[in-house]
Order: sequence, then structure tokens, then C-alpha cells
Amino acid sequence: MYWDTHIHCSFSGDSDSPPEAMVMAAVSKGLSGICFTDHLDYDYPEDPELFLLDLPAYVRSMKQLAHQFADQLPVCHGIELGLQPHLAGKHRQLLQNYEFDFVIGSSHVVHGKDPYFRQYYDGRTCTQAWQEYFISILENIQAFHDFDVYGHLDYVVRYHPEKNRYSDYREHLEIIDEILKLLIRLGKGIELNTAGYKYGLGHPNPCEDILKRYRALGGKIITTGSDAHKPEHMAYCFDRLGSLLKSCGFSHYTVFRNRKPEFIPL
Repeated sequence: MYWDTHIHCSFSGDSDSPPEAMVMAAVSKGLSGICFTDHLDYDYPEDPELFLLDLPAYVRSMKQLAHQFADQLPVCHGIELGLQPHLAGKHRQLLQNYEFDFVIGSSHVVHGKDPYFRQYYDGRTCTQAWQEYFISILENIQAFHDFDVYGHLDYVVRYHPEKNRYSDYREHLEIIDEILKLLIRLGKGIELNTAGYKYGLGHPNPCEDILKRYRALGGKIITTGSDAHKPEHMAYCFDRLGSLLKSCGFSHYTVFRNRKPEFIPL
């Protein structure tokens, strides 16, 4: 079975699930290992306090869980950083002060707005909303790249009022290629995030076309995560992972421990 390396618990502002319940769900589903990646989003516009992670308590809890479940599965601890260019220095200092197994860099805020909320899409087309999102990703990577993978690269499509009904990857090929080439040049990966199925997209985040393009350009680092915030969503649609990864050109997936990639054959 696979590792689920993008999961959240009650240390994240958008989850009330006890960490131990998440681990027990992973055990019951026969996962090979997990990595908690709770949210830290400084300067979140809707509620600046919502995603301020209590890091000392988080790290302490994760280490206790790793010891408690050591004979059942590896429990790693990482972090999902909500990237914005002006936060680059703050994130660098954070990663000097704390050691993680895995760091996901994600775009949750686009020029002061979160695409989770409908206001982000008001007054513009789907194409325009997508384009600004991808522009912001490029800005984030250019400002800061001390992460291991970029999370849910097309997150913007999850919350559009029409979902992905009117979206077309090819309309954004130029900037997506620029993003993927930069990530590959910097030795960074992307994730296959299965929450897209949970949100009714019929595809993972990012979609298969982006996964294939990353691989075609020479990308090799691909992690697997459900983005679960509840125990019942752990390993969501992981039964699709093998065929999906192979169809996109991958022969392995990647797990990070102590910020080092381990390549696991499919």
C-alpha cells in the first residue's frame, strides 16, 4: 500500500480531527506510512489567526505519535506552507528553527484573495481566474523555494463555481510549462493530490495533463497525498494511484524523510 503524505488534523485551523484518530485510520487502511502536513498560513486575509500553527505543540505531538505507533507504521511530520512572496524571509527563518520530514509549498492566497471563496471569481472568466492563480505560483517559487514539492498545483479549480467544467489546461500551457521547468531545475517535485476526486472534479490535483507534462519535461519527484482533514478521507481514492501514475509515465512515487527523497517502485 502507499504512503499518504498530505494529511491534516486538529493542529490545522480547518480540521477538528484528533491526530491519533488520523493515525488509526491509516493503520486500518493498511497504509505503508503517513506524513502529517498541517497548515501554516501567515497573513491569511480572511482570518489572520486561523492557520497559525502551534509549532512546539505540533512537533511534540507528532514525535509522541511516531513513538506510539512505531510498530505499526512510520508517522512522519511535515508542514504545508501557504506561500506568498512577501513571506519568503519568514519561511526561511522558520525552517532554520524547526526540522521537518517534508515541506509542501502551496498557493492558498492569490494577491490577497483565497480562491476558496467565490469573491475570487466574481467579475471575471474562468480563464482569467486560472491565469492569475498560475502567475502567483510562479511569483511564489521565484521568491522562495525551500520546499520539497508544490502542493495541489491547480487548487484553483476545486472551488470555481463551475468546478472544472469550463477549464482547459491548454489555455495556460505556457505559464504551466514555465512553472514545471523551474521546479525541475530547482530539484523540486509536485504532488498527486487525490482530493480532486472528493471535490467532484473527476481528476486529481493537478489534473492528469499537468502530471504527464511534468514527467515529459523530466520531472521525477511525485508524492501521493489525500489532503485528508478527517479520518474517513485518509487515502481517498488511493486504489487509483498505481494505474494513474503509470499512465502519466511514472515508475515510482516519492516519500520524504528528513527532507530526503526516497523513490518507491510502483
